[in-house]
This record gives sequence, C-alpha cells and structure tokens, in this order.
Amino acid sequence: MKKIILLSFTLLFATMSVAQIDRSKAPAAGPAPKIQLGEYESFTLDNGLQVFLVENHKTAKVSYQLFVNHDVVAEVENAGMQSMMGSLLMTGTTSKNKSEIDETVDFIGASLNTSSTGAYASAISKHKETILSLMSDVILNPTFPQEELEKFKKQTINGLLANASDPGAISSNVSSVLKYGKQFPYGEVETKETVESITIDMCKEFYTSYFKPNISYLIIVGDISKSEAQPLVEKYFGSWVKGEAPKHIYPTPVAPIQTKVAFVDKPGAVQSTISIVYPVNLTPGSDEAIKASVMNAILGNSGFMARLIQNIREDKAYTYGAYSSLSSDPLVGSFYAGAEVRNEVTDSAIVEFLYEMKRLTTEKVSDEDLQNTKNYLNGGFARSLERPQTVARFALNTARYGLPADYYATYLEKLQAVTADDVMAMAKKYLTADNAYILVVGNKDEVANKLKGFSADGNIDYYDAYGNPVSDAEPIPSGVTPEIVLDNFFKAVGSKETIAKINSQDITMATSMQGMPITIRLVSSGKDKLSMTIKSGEMLIQQITVNGTKGKMSGMMGAKDLTEDQISDYLSSTSVVDEMDFTNKTLKLIQIEEINGTRAYKMEVSDENGSEFHYYDVASGFKVATVDSQDTPQGAMVNTSLFSDYKDANGIKVPFTTVEDNAGQVMEMKIEKIQLGGEVDSSNFTM
Repeated sequence: MKKIILLSFTLLFATMSVAQIDRSKAPAAGPAPKIQLGEYESFTLDNGLQVFLVENHKTAKVSYQLFVNHDVVAEVENAGMQSMMGSLLMTGTTSKNKSEIDETVDFIGASLNTSSTGAYASAISKHKETILSLMSDVILNPTFPQEELEKFKKQTINGLLANASDPGAISSNVSSVLKYGKQFPYGEVETKETVESITIDMCKEFYTSYFKPNISYLIIVGDISKSEAQPLVEKYFGSWVKGEAPKHIYPTPVAPIQTKVAFVDKPGAVQSTISIVYPVNLTPGSDEAIKASVMNAILGNSGFMARLIQNIREDKAYTYGAYSSLSSDPLVGSFYAGAEVRNEVTDSAIVEFLYEMKRLTTEKVSDEDLQNTKNYLNGGFARSLERPQTVARFALNTARYGLPADYYATYLEKLQAVTADDVMAMAKKYLTADNAYILVVGNKDEVANKLKGFSADGNIDYYDAYGNPVSDAEPIPSGVTPEIVLDNFFKAVGSKETIAKINSQDITMATSMQGMPITIRLVSSGKDKLSMTIKSGEMLIQQITVNGTKGKMSGMMGAKDLTEDQISDYLSSTSVVDEMDFTNKTLKLIQIEEINGTRAYKMEVSDENGSEFHYYDVASGFKVATVDSQDTPQGAMVNTSLFSDYKDANGIKVPFTTVEDNAGQVMEMKIEKIQLGGEVDSSNFTM
C-alpha cells in the first residue's frame, strides 16, 4: 500500500556587452561613500512609552512599529507559547472579532501584524489614524479566543511536521541546542508536545506580565509630522497602564572545552548540511563589534570576496555557497559557518572551513583584502540609509542597547580605523576552531565514520531532529535473523494466515498539501485491479485505475494511458502488508538504530530493481519506518515513511497514521475509513 501511495504522489508533485568581462575575478570595490544620517525626533508619554519619529514626505505612507522590550523568557516544556500569544493578539478584541479586524485592514489597503514583541502596521497617509487606532485596539484589548488558539496549534504542528525532515530546519534546531543548551531560552525547540501543551491561560499570563508601555518603543516613519503624531499617540496609547515586568537571569552558555562532532542521521540523503557553531561573548555596540564584523566579512560574509566562497565554492567546487556569521546579542552572541555539500566531500569541506578559520588567526590579511572588505561594508551601510526605516532602527538600537549618541554617525570612521592587527586579534578571540561544535545532518552510513577525526575525543554524538541525544547504532544480537524479525512483525499485526486471506481493500485517508485538504481513496481487488482517487473536496486532482493489463491516469493535467512498467509498479504491491511480498526478495539485517525515538532493527530489502530499508521496533515488532530512493533527472530522490498509531482493522493491526516525506514534500496521512476483505464494487476499476 505504501508503495502505491508513494508512486502516486511522485507523479502528483511532478505535475504540481561591448567589452570582455573576466568573470573569474570579483569587480573592484569602489571608494567608501560619504554618509549623511537622517534626523529623527522623539517624545515620551507619561506612561513611559518612548516614541521615535522619522519624517518622510516623499511617499504618502505612514508605518508604526511597536517594540515591547521585555526580557528573554524561558518557555521550557511550553516552547512556542510566546509566538502563539503574539499571533493571537490579531484574532479578537473587546470590540472586534477577527473577521472585523481583517475587513478593516483590507478595506483601507493597510497591513497589520502582531508578535510576541509587539506589532507593525502601515497605511496610506489618509488612513494613518484608522490603522493606529486598530493597532492600539489589538495591543491594549485582546481577548485571546480559544478557537483561534486551536487553529494556530494545528497550523504550527503541521509546520513542525514538514520541518522534521528538512535538513536546514533540523540543523537550526540542533545548532541552537548545542550552542545554548535547552535550559537557556535560545536553546529551546518547539515540538508537537510543547505546542499541544500551550493553553489560553499561559498566553494571557504572558501578555499581562510583559506587555508594559514603560519598557516599550513606538517607531513612526513616513508622511507625518511630530505635531500630528504626538496627539495621535497620546489618544490611542496614553491609557496603556505602566507596570513592572519580570526580570530574568540565566547562566551564560559557553563554548565546548574541546571540539565535538554532532550528527543527525537522515537516511538516504545525498548531501550533508554542515554547521560549525558555538556561543560567543559579543554584545551590540561593544568596542569590538565593528572590528569583529570586518573579520567575519573577510571569512564568509562579504559576497564573492569572502574566503569561504573563494575556497570551498570557487576553488574546490564543493558547494554553491559557504558562509559565516558572527552575531552580537545582549545575553550571548554566536558564531556560525556552514554549507550544503555532497556526501563524498563532507569531510573535505570541513577541513577547508577549519583551515580558513585558523588562517585568519595566523596570517595577517593584506591591505588590499582589508580595504576591499571595508568598501563592501561601506556600500551596504550606505544602501541601508536609502530607507527611512534604517534611521528609525538606529534610534531604537541606540535606546535599547545604551549606545553612544554618535555610534552610527561615526560608524564609517570606526570602520576605516580597523587594521590588519585588529582583524587578527578578533580572529584569535572569536574563531575558536578548537572549541566548536561541528554539526552534520546527513547520511550516517556514508558520512559519519569519516568525521571522527574532527572530534577531540574521536567520538560522534548523535541527535534527533529536535536536539535530543540518541544512541549510536548497535550490532544485531547473535541469533537474530531477518526471518525472526519478520515473524515478530507478523505476530504484532495479527498473523500471516489472516493477512493472506485478505484479497481486497477499500481505504480512505485524509491529509493536506500546501494548506489544501486532500482525501485519498485506495481500492484494490486481487492482484490485478486497483483504483486510487485523490480529491480536494469535490475537485478531482488525480485518478489512477488499473484493470488487468490496462491502466489509465486522469485528472487536472488531462488523461493518459499508463505504460506497462507503470502498471507493473502499481500492481507489484497491492498487499495491505508489504511484507507479504518479501518471498522473492533478499533480506539483510544491518544494525539496531534509533529512528523517530524508537530502537529499531534496520533491514535491507532488495531485488533486481534495487533496495530499500525497513525499520522494525525491537520491543513491539511493529514496522516504524521505510526509506528508499528513486533516480530522477535531478538526482536521487529520498523517500521516508514513518508509521504509528496501529489499530485493529478486520483482524489485523495497521498504522492509522503515516507521515510521508517525498523528497522534502511532507504529509501526514490518517486513515478515516478502512475495509479489508469482502466484495469490492467492480465499477471502481472501470476506465
């Protein structure tokens, strides 16, 4: 059954100059431009709300950004609550429901969104009071409807489901855990369990505790003067009651004493996601912030000129892009360097990352490289000033971080003063290649063993997609054979004899694709008749019918006959239980490993058409996953299926929940109706 669904969705996703230029060299950087910072005005309400105004009468538009500068708050087992609270602000006030809020915004052609740290709104000038009034209403008078919370929780869980198989999302999750630890707010990871635990009372308590005007800033940019803005802000935010918001102190995360290698297994992956990460003590506006930014730009954040790009992309051709970042933060900053590379060059790419990091600590940069990097940063700074919002952001940062009043006005002066000695000093302090986490998300079987030499102790630590440690693979115990594993599986689901008697099935499953509800109905009879219908409501997306030696596919893209090979593929696995078709296949137990939180036997199942891996729970015997790959014009496409929620259906147990990851397209399918055995209406197979 799984193979039939996979084949269907694979097909569905497929439907759904005058002079010579030397492109091997980066263009010469121009001289640093002269910068004139824009002006802003400010005022403070009696309740402590600080307001910054940047006038810009070139466009008939006004924007408002409210920033609530509350402490970073740990969520622990309720990770995701603050984000949920921020979204709920937009769903209802004491005078308007969600529909009325949305209609008002749409009617005036405005925008309004909220978050755990405030809100942003914009509108054309003539509606500047209307949108500010609405923004004030959602911030000061939220009602937090329970039904909207349930919607957000469902949407968030669906997003987490997709991210659970995305290498970038996995790397982000685990990197955060490694850098900060799960007891530090920045190291918390949202999971299905943490989101399900969130309640309305939690959201209300957070809002009541932390949304205070005396720790907030309102940034106004656009076609409005101070004489217009001040009375409007007084009118709509003057009644906001000030109060004390809780303060928190957390132990500062530190880099590892020695370099460690962390690995997240993504079976069948053809490339690795590399991340070199660790926390750093770098605060915004510190004496070293600008010097450190120059150093990092030389390493991996100055476009074509950056050394990581020049080495790992241009010279070695290991990847399309290799980058680094060095972030400052009031609590704790962080360093990152990474890329996505082919499996076979994963270890070689890491060698080059570490080489470039260490080279900056031992070799002074040339005057030319240093000046080109300064010019690059000059240009970015200049371009940012073309937007009035930048001046507002500078004002906010100056207030938030206690920066000198002339910090941004003298930025270029400080930038030009950075020397090669400064760059080396920053590299020695912040590029700690011997005290880093090297994280790789990829194919363990092809990559992991090559990475042990990068770890100071020669070990590799394994994690799941959420940063939880998992055990390394275990050898198969003596005496355990594929036949024994399959026998335990058949005992768990019922019996081989019972399954053999089932010669028909009629199963309806529900899922969603890109937010659209999808219903899948699979009907088969014997070994030569099959029908699969995929719909969204009453709209037919795809219909596949096989009747003996004939097959047809129809739907949104028209109709066509199936080839003999396609018919054979669909009919090759009509059994409710795939294991019934293992008789003529070669079976090999590989190892015991943890998959999706379960210790499972990994079994390779192969025949003349290739091989795939099936995973069986050591304790229960149930199958928990399969992994296979298909060759496509874009390369190998890895498909993963996770099975859970086994329930009885006509005498055998089947997984009522299946999560399919088809080359990054993730869907959770749940069985709504199931009938195994019995007569099947022959009209299902009419073409």
